[in-house]
Amino acid sequence: MKPILYKICTILLVGTLLTGCSKSRLELQNQSAYTFETYFENDAAMNQAIIATYATLLHNGLYSRDYYFIFDLLGNDAERDAPLLGDLLQLAQYNFGPTNTQIQDLWSSLYRMVFRANIVIDRALLWEPETADEQIKQKQYIAEAKFLKAFANFNLVTLWGRAPLRLDFASTVQNNYPSRASVEEIWAAVEGDLSSAIPDLPLGYNDGNLGRITRGAAVALLGKAYLYQKKWQPAQDELKKLTQAPYTYSLVNNYDNLFSTTNQVNSETIFQVMHAQWTDWGIGNQYYMFGGQETWGMKATHSGRAQEYGFNDWRNVFISTAAVNSFTYAHPVNGTPYRDPRAKFVYYGDATKGGDIDYCNQCGGGAIAYPFTDANGGYRWRKYEYYESTAQYGGPASPINSQVIRYADVLLMIAETYIQSGNTGSEPLNLINQVRARVGAEAYTSLGSQSNAMNILKRERQIEFSGEQSRYFDLIRWGIAKETINAEKQVQMGTQPFQDKNVLLPIPQSEKDANPNVAKDIQNNWN
Repeated sequence: MKPILYKICTILLVGTLLTGCSKSRLELQNQSAYTFETYFENDAAMNQAIIATYATLLHNGLYSRDYYFIFDLLGNDAERDAPLLGDLLQLAQYNFGPTNTQIQDLWSSLYRMVFRANIVIDRALLWEPETADEQIKQKQYIAEAKFLKAFANFNLVTLWGRAPLRLDFASTVQNNYPSRASVEEIWAAVEGDLSSAIPDLPLGYNDGNLGRITRGAAVALLGKAYLYQKKWQPAQDELKKLTQAPYTYSLVNNYDNLFSTTNQVNSETIFQVMHAQWTDWGIGNQYYMFGGQETWGMKATHSGRAQEYGFNDWRNVFISTAAVNSFTYAHPVNGTPYRDPRAKFVYYGDATKGGDIDYCNQCGGGAIAYPFTDANGGYRWRKYEYYESTAQYGGPASPINSQVIRYADVLLMIAETYIQSGNTGSEPLNLINQVRARVGAEAYTSLGSQSNAMNILKRERQIEFSGEQSRYFDLIRWGIAKETINAEKQVQMGTQPFQDKNVLLPIPQSEKDANPNVAKDIQNNWN
């Protein structure tokens, strides 16, 4: 993937400015200049347009920086350390409001993704391909754009509920102040875009196009959308497709490799954000966190997570007490205290809690290892870190890709559809044990009652996806966020900060200032 981001993003962003304007007859137009009407006339231009849409995944509020802070902190996977200040501290303490920078940036970037996707679809439909291969590419670009638009709307409806729905480019130009659509309307748009996209997406790509949306990614997101709406059977039907031909997904043998600089393109990853420097999404010489991004003309695709979470670097956060405690539970067979083997891949810390007690095991060809010590006590993140190969990273440009949907998630979502439908038998049992077997965790012999089975499933998801921005979404959709977060925060902070209003995020102040139809439809300055 070879983005020419400055040029193409400028064209995309000025698209709406081209309506309602007139020129004097005396003004001369440069016939060789690109315009919104003339640029998107060939395969190369359309490819650049869809790459510019992918680029929004790397903007403020999303995967280059803020997304992991927002949802690790809100889901209590991470606790703030002393250096965590300002708007990020608000997230850790649940005292944020409509002006919180990260939440405003998340909202803006999701709508930027919708806007660009709608432009791609609009321009691609007007493009007249000259070859059979270009006709296939035309359908593919539209399908990729529909997925990205659905991904944005999935986040918007899950996090904010009712929100403006930008269905296409024409309606966006015609209506600058859309009202909030119903939750049902937004979910219907998500389902429609994904269902339409699936047939025109390829099963995979060559090395030069890694990170693009595959058919499997669209199937997985559609199944996830059904699951979030409690449509158990449609979710199960869709997700089970990924367990059989033509799909070839499987769990990788080494869980640790999923979150390191090695083996990032593998049989388990279904959708990830590419930060790796060896791909065409590779790191340029500008840093996102210090103002790089696309407008500087560089490929600022990296994430800052490795340094910001690193105990030998900025140490802005550490793994929460609740997350660490989740790895110790009753043995699946005999009920004695049991430490889950995934602990040693997720955090450094005391061996009594299963944490990895040394680091730099691969430094110097494996001849060096340092004991983990933390002056403040406690446990520190190992997942998504460099510390098995580097004692101290010291730079913000991490090429460790961000996992968004992987096969383990699919297996556990399928298991959940069975349990939620009242089936706690061999089907969900085998799926849960399949995920556990990969790390050598003791197998369950029975899931018991529906309530017990759901508790097992909830813990399995918390452990398997710790630090992957999954838990907050799970707690919200299960309707247990307030009771769970407050119980954990009482232990950690001595307070119970989660209020009823927190089941939805506040509508950002920037949106209220820009859109009067949204501003008048908000209660209690929140949502």
